[in-house]
Amino acid sequence: MSADATRFDGKVAIITGGAGGIGAATARLISARGGKVAVADIMIDRAEGLAAELPGAIAIHLDLESEASTEAMIATTVQHFGRLDVLHNNAALLGPDIAQQDGDVEHMATALWDRTYAVNVRGTMIACRAALPHLREVRGNIVNTVSNLALQGHLIQAAYSSSKAAIIQMTRAIAASHGKLGVRCNAVAPGMTMTPALREAFPPALRKVVEDETLREQLGDPEDIAEAAAFLASDAARNVTGQVLVCDGGGASHVPGLAGFRSFFSGEH
Repeated sequence: MSADATRFDGKVAIITGGAGGIGAATARLISARGGKVAVADIMIDRAEGLAAELPGAIAIHLDLESEASTEAMIATTVQHFGRLDVLHNNAALLGPDIAQQDGDVEHMATALWDRTYAVNVRGTMIACRAALPHLREVRGNIVNTVSNLALQGHLIQAAYSSSKAAIIQMTRAIAASHGKLGVRCNAVAPGMTMTPALREAFPPALRKVVEDETLREQLGDPEDIAEAAAFLASDAARNVTGQVLVCDGGGASHVPGLAGFRSFFSGEH
């Protein structure tokens, strides 16, 4: 292990959904630690803008609903850099319009369910499948962004949360099948994170509900999740594989209704 195993000198990382939020924060962090980054996103203008800020970075248009686009992302990265060390599957179908439609199963539109799985699960699988031969060559690794909602039941986001649960199992499957071949695979599970998209999609009153159940003073920022993802992708985590690192400020760690109990015992009732 190198003197600073958290660095990425000489390594190449693909960040999907890299143009904003958690993806952009991760791209910046890996670049700052010496890595070369491919910023892959369906919003190519934003991806190109970020790539222009990072030394040696490239931008790639990515449509996870397209098998050809997803496979081309891997091929383009390897052709440009000559190798691939890290695949961070961070992109997901999670715009404000999608979040508003993604409720409970009784009221679920089949088209929304199918598209969510096409992007989140099928797209992630295709990216992993295309990347694995290259990751084997350099003993690289995969980090999948999932969600603490993949570990809990909720009133909303049935499609999103169940798709992320499927990715957790995919993470374990890849870790099991490719560990002896030198490839690690882990997942980072954020809670509600203060990205621009979240600020747009969730009213302040709903954010307050989550904040009250968070054990920190505030919700996490994209940079908090980037630190966790970069750790898993680095040699510092060389003995970690098949794991889910929950990075939600403790929201998933306690009994339901903790905020209400806190209020009761503090005399606020």
